[in-house]
Amino acid sequence: MENVISYRLQIIAIVTALIFMFFIFRLIAKGKLREEYSFIWIVCTALLLLFAVWRDGLDVIAKLLGIYYAPSLIFLGAIFAIVVFLVHLSVVNSKQHKQIKDLAQEMALLKEKLEAKQKEKQ
Repeated sequence: MENVISYRLQIIAIVTALIFMFFIFRLIAKGKLREEYSFIWIVCTALLLLFAVWRDGLDVIAKLLGIYYAPSLIFLGAIFAIVVFLVHLSVVNSKQHKQIKDLAQEMALLKEKLEAKQKEKQ
């Protein structure tokens, strides 16, 4: 009975990962998710699909890395991925902040020139 539940859970995990992958591709096709971010989601979903299909994969990789408790490898990977993603978002945020500042300065200069021309006409 335990083996039947295990296979049922494996099938649910595979179907869920495939549905999520389809959802990601739909978001890309509709233009709601940029390609640079979609790569991260596709890789994460592919890893979930890999471990859903290869049931002993987590244990094998954990043993290769010298990790005693295999599920802790998931948390280690997730924490690493979150930190990398947060650094990436911080870089993007800093770049956009600089662009907004530059645009505001350009707009102020253009507004000043426009007001000066309007005064000349009067």
